[in-house]
Amino acid sequence: MMRSMYSGVAGLKTHQTKMDVIGNNIANVNTVAYKSQSVTFSELMYQTTQAASGANATTGTAGINARQIGLGVKTGAINTAINSQGASQTTNNPFDIRITGDAFFVVNNGQDNLFTRDGSFYVDGVGNLAMTSNGYNVMGWQVDPSTMDIKMDTVTPLRIMSADNMTYPPEATTLATVSGILDKNDSNVLSSSGKTMNLMFYDNLGYSYTAKLVVKSTDTEGEYTVQLDSIVDQNNSPVEIGNLELGGGAEVMRETSLALSDQWEELTTGEIVKKSDHTVVAYDGTNINWTNMAQAYGYSDAAELQTLKFTFTDPADPTISQDFTLEQIIKNEAATVGSVSGYLQDAAFFGGYTPLTAQKITPTGSSLLTYDTTTGEFKGINGQDSTTLALSGVAPAGRFSDLKIDFSPTTMFNNSGTSTIAAASGDANKLGCGRKLGEMSGVSIQDDGRIYASYDNGMSKLLGQIAVAEFANASGLQKEGDNLYKATQNSGDFDGIGVEVKSGGGYMTTGVLEMSNVDLSAEFTEMITTQRGFQANSRIITVSDTLLEELVNLKR
Repeated sequence: MMRSMYSGVAGLKTHQTKMDVIGNNIANVNTVAYKSQSVTFSELMYQTTQAASGANATTGTAGINARQIGLGVKTGAINTAINSQGASQTTNNPFDIRITGDAFFVVNNGQDNLFTRDGSFYVDGVGNLAMTSNGYNVMGWQVDPSTMDIKMDTVTPLRIMSADNMTYPPEATTLATVSGILDKNDSNVLSSSGKTMNLMFYDNLGYSYTAKLVVKSTDTEGEYTVQLDSIVDQNNSPVEIGNLELGGGAEVMRETSLALSDQWEELTTGEIVKKSDHTVVAYDGTNINWTNMAQAYGYSDAAELQTLKFTFTDPADPTISQDFTLEQIIKNEAATVGSVSGYLQDAAFFGGYTPLTAQKITPTGSSLLTYDTTTGEFKGINGQDSTTLALSGVAPAGRFSDLKIDFSPTTMFNNSGTSTIAAASGDANKLGCGRKLGEMSGVSIQDDGRIYASYDNGMSKLLGQIAVAEFANASGLQKEGDNLYKATQNSGDFDGIGVEVKSGGGYMTTGVLEMSNVDLSAEFTEMITTQRGFQANSRIITVSDTLLEELVNLKR
């Protein structure tokens, strides 16, 4: 009589346990990455009133089964549906991460490594990636400075926003490319001032500069000069360029309007040059003021004026000729070639001789670009097969890298008199562009857990990788609260290093969280059966109590 009552009590207790588990599941229906639990019952124990016996061949009797009376029920196991994936919830928070697969994030409370499926992370005040609920550090692998790739070693906290990661260092520009069409009928190219191209580049401190390159035509088809006009900084102020060179320089022929004719006269002092009614001081007997000289000649480029070479032919022997610069003519320093020196020494020379209009010129810091006049393709520089020019010598030394400029992408085609030729930093693959100091502008996490920072100078940097842990028996993990699990002897150990999430076929998704895998319809169904089970067990106690009451009443 008492056995049934105690069976009922055991039934009440186990159904209460099941109801507790169901209640916990429903309470956590919206808990991030919560894994639902279920209860399995097992028989408690049995009282054997008669043991089983075997068949007796002597007496001819059959065997008898054991007679056992059950004494109730107990909780056999509480299982966790840990491998069942929860639904996705989109948050658009880049630090919210969902794992697809059976792996777990590794977090640390300062002493121990724990494990979680809760990927709701944030960056704390010192730059650590941490859990929003308790501040535990997310663990992962760091970048090996020698290879700039991930080194899979013992996991450590991921400090993704350290001071070193907040900026990306500057770099000097080393490569540049000039591309586009150079139309020989372009009025800019044909003019004395030429067509200007701006090339922006950086020094190794990240300061930007603009080199102004000028392309001009020559008297030879398919040949053009390119020279450096000036360099200005980011404030448009001129830069001291030191012994700057753009290639090796080349002597070319160019037609010029400059001619020494009867409109000039040299005064007896040799100090003043006069053109028509405009008088300027251009020569003091020792030094030439080329700016004033250009003004007097009506010439646009004082620097180029210095490089003009006039060809003089000996009147007595036309096969003998020599080139003289304007400075040599003015200072009467030309070497003697037959009777040519007589022209130079004659004070009336300025009023009586007009040189050829096709003058030889070697612009300072210039080079000769050559194009195939049949195909229009680029041929070379300074008569060589070279395709690049080196811009070097920018001061101060050591702060600027030599800048190799590739002209091979340019062509000489008809483009209705319009040239599209332009200069840009970097090669065809955008390498060697140089850059300013970059400020971190964003962080992204790839599906393999790699964390990259992007910077406002166009660069990106690998900051680390989120490691994950996998267990032979994930159901053997022990719940620690706060959506955390702890490894046990039955789950398998964590080796301290972990694995990549993709090694187990999983991946990570950012801006998404894994929700609880609780199925409310199943839970309510289990609640109904649990309620009925509890109700039935309570009836066992009630009926047993009634029987005991009848037994007691026998005394009356």
